Amino acid sequence: MKPIRVLLAVDHNLFRAGIRALFDKVAGIKVIGEAGTGLEALRLIQAHQPDVVLMDILMPELNGMDATARVAASFPDVRVVILSMNAAEEYVLQALRSGAVGYLLTNVSLVELEVATKEVARGETFLSSTISSHAISGDTQRVDGQGNSLERLTPRQREVLQLVAEGNTSKAIAKKLNRSVRTVETHRTQMMAALDIHDTSGLVRYAIRTGLVNPDC
Repeated sequence: MKPIRVLLAVDHNLFRAGIRALFDKVAGIKVIGEAGTGLEALRLIQAHQPDVVLMDILMPELNGMDATARVAASFPDVRVVILSMNAAEEYVLQALRSGAVGYLLTNVSLVELEVATKEVARGETFLSSTISSHAISGDTQRVDGQGNSLERLTPRQREVLQLVAEGNTSKAIAKKLNRSVRTVETHRTQMMAALDIHDTSGLVRYAIRTGLVNPDC
């Protein structure tokens, strides 16, 4: 039987190495690539078409939620499992709405990691054992106030928001996204109007509050 091909999309090198070391102990699972940013993950997914992607929720350049939504839209056979330290129900629901088929907490054990990977590869949905089961038994279209405001933005606007919050200038964002500075400024203006936020510091606070960026980075 062919091994399950896994891509690790995790920001922190040590954490990523730890997950890889765990998988090295599991028969039937093979790590075929590693990514440190959301955009790099998308490039590797397109190149290698893994069976399962373990996606960190807090990723530079493109966060795990938006990267997952792009994977679900463009590569429906690739199964994405979100990795997060946050067990809050709204994060789990947002991950499932984005197209993830699993949600693991970052303190995952080897046994749970193996079971999750094998179950999602078979077409199942898997949540960490410490996450309340009602997170998926109810209406997954429910969102809180922050979720509603974030969902007013287009995927490109959310991408620009994250890059702004990470300290990038419009010129740097234009280069990363292969767009003109004017286009980036248009996205930024429309985004600020939609959120009713009119300064960069406000955008940064909003991005941290909604989980787009890690305040410790």
